[in-house]
Amino acid sequence: MPRTKSSTPGAPTIVDVAREAGVSKGLVSLVINDRPGVADATRARVRDAADRLGWRPNLQARRLSTRTTYALGLVLRRDPRIVAADPFYPAFMAGIESVLSPEGRVLVLSVVATAEAEERAYRSFAADRRVDGVFLNDLRHGDDRVGLLAGLGLPGVLVGRLEEPGSLPAVVLDDRPGVTAAVRHLVDLGHRRVAYVGGDPALQHARHRRQAFEEAVAGHGLTPTAVVDTDFTMAGGAAATAALLGGDRPTAIVYANDPMAVAGLGVLQGSGVRVPDAMSVVGFDGTEIGRHTHPALTTIRSDPEQWGAAAARTLLELATSGHAPDVELPPAELVPRRSTGPAPDR
Repeated sequence: MPRTKSSTPGAPTIVDVAREAGVSKGLVSLVINDRPGVADATRARVRDAADRLGWRPNLQARRLSTRTTYALGLVLRRDPRIVAADPFYPAFMAGIESVLSPEGRVLVLSVVATAEAEERAYRSFAADRRVDGVFLNDLRHGDDRVGLLAGLGLPGVLVGRLEEPGSLPAVVLDDRPGVTAAVRHLVDLGHRRVAYVGGDPALQHARHRRQAFEEAVAGHGLTPTAVVDTDFTMAGGAAATAALLGGDRPTAIVYANDPMAVAGLGVLQGSGVRVPDAMSVVGFDGTEIGRHTHPALTTIRSDPEQWGAAAARTLLELATSGHAPDVELPPAELVPRRSTGPAPDR
């Protein structure tokens, strides 16, 4: 449909939108501010009229009238180089933006190095009223950020579930089925010497993945050849892989994320270890990078983009209504590709 021109010189106004939609200026305001009491058909007509005219409401005015910032916050306590190198974060944030952008909202990102800097970021968000709520990721045992947010009056949504029951809604994806399926896949291929390269044990999801691996291996009457904790970085994955090539060498390695698995592939191939003929490799996250390695990476898919979108919808509901239910996402699942094959000593 061709765009309708404004009836007045310059940029279109709320009056033009009201005239175009055949409603009052006050009703346009109710629609734009997502207030109740407007029929769905009328709401759609107003939004269509605004789109045709190319009109966008003044964000500052909306903030004053609704007492909202139209922003949500995400604080990452990670080395910026890790955030830049790990495909999980861009995918997770893309999922958040897929929900926020159509709503005219934005994501405010803060990357910090220490716990003290992370606390300052949350306090700044609250004191300056910069965001309507925050995502709590990288959960830790006895996570004191839950109490901090309560004291600040800042709504929050957990990305994952705390071991201790809490008051914040959680968006949860169960890692265990994917890890269990990966171990079963390797055992079915004849592997009996399987190692695990994990992440930072201070993080709850790292401990959960390691525990799932150890229980799955034990369920097949086996003992892990080795379990190595790292910091989730590619450098950590590379160093752990090099160490595993000495001594009692495994025939398969499961990594706690895809970047470490990709780094491990590089170390193995640089050392003359053929994948999967001499060593099978499994990653975790299901990020796009795994499709393009050589060989393509068998991985445990967790769909970070879907996770981000679900977390954004939950946090918007919490910030708007004051409550939101927990969300259980489809569990992680194994995606077999060419980096796994029969054990060399089968």
